[in-house]
Amino acid sequence: MSGWSRGPTSPSEVSEKIVKLLYHFQRVEKAPATNTGDEVCGPEPCPACLEAHRAKLDHFIRRSQPIHLVLPAFPAKSPNPSKVLGTLPDLGEYVALGFLQTLCDYIGHFHPPGAKITICSDGHVFGDVVGVTDEVVTEYRVRLAEMIETANWSSLELYGLDDAFGGADYPKLRQLLELDYAPSIEELKQNVRTDNASRRLFNGIHRFMFEDAVGVQGDRVSRTALRKESKERAYQTISRSNAWSRVVAERFPQAVRLSIHPQLPHSEKIGVRLLRSHDAWLTPWHGVVLDDGTKISLVKRWDAEKLDASVVWRNGRPSHFVGPEPAIKS
Repeated sequence: MSGWSRGPTSPSEVSEKIVKLLYHFQRVEKAPATNTGDEVCGPEPCPACLEAHRAKLDHFIRRSQPIHLVLPAFPAKSPNPSKVLGTLPDLGEYVALGFLQTLCDYIGHFHPPGAKITICSDGHVFGDVVGVTDEVVTEYRVRLAEMIETANWSSLELYGLDDAFGGADYPKLRQLLELDYAPSIEELKQNVRTDNASRRLFNGIHRFMFEDAVGVQGDRVSRTALRKESKERAYQTISRSNAWSRVVAERFPQAVRLSIHPQLPHSEKIGVRLLRSHDAWLTPWHGVVLDDGTKISLVKRWDAEKLDASVVWRNGRPSHFVGPEPAIKS
């Protein structure tokens, strides 16, 4: 990102630089020109994109406080063993967390107090729906916390369902979440029928749910039945996720909202790409890292295995894949 000087000094200039930095790593839904006749959004945020986040950024900039960002993410590994290397964080999570810390460091280039990111880990929010036990979710989060502490990523913190409501009776906490914050399934179905962004989100979640169902249940259940079942569970997952989003907004009203899902231009959330991948929806908890000798990227485990890549073990656990042989220039 050469050419990004530290020049700006006014809150408006600083907030613009920060939004441009975040958009440099954006996951964005393609959208037509706005109804007002503005130009189509490109790699650079348009004036409407800037205005969508300026007020929250200015809140921290004018007070000389660290910019606070929140990111619902890092729930738990997919239960589908053909997509991931296991139930615990691996190189994918390590690289993604390191990227988030670097993002905070770089914001400090424009805004000396820097930034902090609250990772609102949502595994306990919908783990029962996607087939991951609370014990597995807890162990995943414990290992994430260890990664953050060991690497001294001081700008990152974890926040979960237990932090929001207190206690560790997760079935009871999920009941409270649904009762007070969740939209109805009928409401979601109506949104999917009438709203393109809601339909794309549903299709993305449904695809993951179906893949996981096929990977876990295999040939024991017909693909038609699995597709139907995963459809209903996708709605449940989105309902819980929306409920968690409302809790996060309530607990952190001033924070800038990030998302691991692609977002439309001018959205109140900024979609961020944690690692390189050909799939805009792929995350470290639904894939593996492949090091091909020239770059690392996220793929699904079955894709790495099709390339005859090899598993690398670190600290007694599978970490990532290497291979196939890189092209060597003479």
